[in-house]
Amino acid sequence: MPIGILISVRKRLGMEMRELAVVAGSFLAFHLLFFVLSPLLSSAVTPAYRRLPPSKLTEWNSRVVSTIHALIVGFFCLYILWFDDAVNMDPVWGDPKLVQINVAIACGYLLYDLVTVTCYWSTLGDGFFVCHHLAALYAYGYVLTRGVLPYFANFRLISELSTPFVNQRWFFEALSFPRSHTLVVANGVAMAVVFFLVRIAVMPAYYSRVVATFGTPAFHRLGLGAQTAWILSCICLDVLNTIWMYKITRGCYRVLTGYKTKSDQANSHND
Repeated sequence: MPIGILISVRKRLGMEMRELAVVAGSFLAFHLLFFVLSPLLSSAVTPAYRRLPPSKLTEWNSRVVSTIHALIVGFFCLYILWFDDAVNMDPVWGDPKLVQINVAIACGYLLYDLVTVTCYWSTLGDGFFVCHHLAALYAYGYVLTRGVLPYFANFRLISELSTPFVNQRWFFEALSFPRSHTLVVANGVAMAVVFFLVRIAVMPAYYSRVVATFGTPAFHRLGLGAQTAWILSCICLDVLNTIWMYKITRGCYRVLTGYKTKSDQANSHND
């Protein structure tokens, strides 16, 4: 019996060390992207990058890192949703190994971003994002330390797939693209569509699975702390998502109608 306990503890400690290594590796890798790879890549892609003022250079590099993180975590999330049967069969206590790796990558990014925002507060400082990151780290801590709610934690990360379009909108503005430019309009429409699909349209499916767990033994095993962190964080995030969706829709509508009006004016002039 003592040998079995030791083996169990060793396995548990090894799992925690693995997750800690992923968090640390993610933290360092995103710093490397920010300070080294983003400037090199951005200079190669667009010469205008070098002409940006220092404040915009900092935010540019931050958004490049944000985009890369969103693509890694977002597509990993889709892979787990499609192919990880253990998590899909038992959303509360299913085997969390792959989800924990994905969440660890996200936590490394959140820690990197907190450090970066603190160091460049005059440029990147935003109290809302600090609170958001701290709340996310608190909720994800349950997944990393207890391995609970793997399906739901992973499902929330699908929202990251809308981030590249939001960042691309900022890149266009930094490069002084007019709002009527075809690329700007196309990105705005894609941003609105993807944001709706990954943050709003998924709500019924997500909350139907949440409600299905209520009253089950698996739900009661979570304890009040995990239950509270889970439900409250979901509600708060989705209230924000709904507000953001409204603002994005309004912005997209203005761009589309303005773009259409200018096109119509051009056609009328040609006639």
